[in-house]
Amino acid sequence: MSDLSAREFVADFFESFTREVVAGGDAEAVVDRYYTPDIEQIADGITLDRQRLIDHLRPVRRNVVSCSYDVHEAIRTSDQVAARFTIHAELRRGRTIATEVYLFGELAPDGRMRRTTQVTRDVSTS
Repeated sequence: MSDLSAREFVADFFESFTREVVAGGDAEAVVDRYYTPDIEQIADGITLDRQRLIDHLRPVRRNVVSCSYDVHEAIRTSDQVAARFTIHAELRRGRTIATEVYLFGELAPDGRMRRTTQVTRDVSTS
């Protein structure tokens, strides 16, 4: 386990992943740096495997200009993480959205995500 606090780990993980996604490049390589090949991400009842996660990055790249993360709470062990955070995303057409995320995750020994279960809700003010 790294020396980062749980909050720092969550913020660093998602901020760096999003930064790489928005910057372009090989989507498969980006996913493989952050997620294990057997990734299962369940968000609001929708399950994404590795390929579906890669496919999900296309609209993110097309629509998102930048993102920031406010990590409100986080707990981490060597192989699990739980967090509540808000994503603030600036979209190409000038709109900003905010999404609160409740995440429970399983980590591989190398720190990549193996499995996540997430529930989200829109907390945008406009």
